[in-house]
Amino acid sequence: MKKIVISLGGSLIVPDKIDFKFLENLKKTLRKHYSTHKFIVVCGGGSIARKYIEALKKEGKSKYELSQAGIRVTRMNAIFMTQFFGKEANDALPKDMREVKNNILKNSVVICGALRFSENSTSDTTAAKLAHYLKTDFINITNVNGLFTKDPNKFKDAKFIPKVSWKKFQKMALKSKYSPGQHFVLDQSAATIIKKYKIPTYIIGKNLNNLENILKGKKFEGTIIRG
Repeated sequence: MKKIVISLGGSLIVPDKIDFKFLENLKKTLRKHYSTHKFIVVCGGGSIARKYIEALKKEGKSKYELSQAGIRVTRMNAIFMTQFFGKEANDALPKDMREVKNNILKNSVVICGALRFSENSTSDTTAAKLAHYLKTDFINITNVNGLFTKDPNKFKDAKFIPKVSWKKFQKMALKSKYSPGQHFVLDQSAATIIKKYKIPTYIIGKNLNNLENILKGKKFEGTIIRG
């Protein structure tokens, strides 16, 4: 049974309005593969986390307090997702990686948020650490269709990058300084982890045909980080 760690962007769980169709399609897509795969889904905080962080920043709260606010939102999103998936998922949020490992023995899907505070990191780091701990591939589902030279939501001349090495990706990630609630497709710490442990990593958007194709070993639209 192959295990896969998925980092699910908070902006896909709770955009302005919950995208029921996307979440239902995600559940159906994973369900198709329960006979051959088990999934660990790490939920991000998205726009809700960024709103809380921005308000607390104006209040002069510390970076630790800002990060804690983001962590709590990832866990709130994860609780919602466990309810959404129902009996095929874990009924309580894991508190550490060992609990994730134990839960995956009895569930088709294990859902969590950020497991603990880690300096200069987001839920992407939790997902990358789990991928290393469980020796799995890593799929990041986000609100853009892969890696670009710039943010494609802001720059029309942003160029798509279908494949990149771990080393080059880490270099791209480290060009900007970490800040709680940041937008880059994977945080700096996660980029360092996947490079260090040579974790095959995929970045895709919300078109779940691409997730389906990755699970089947077929061509997909997105970015692969490897080599």
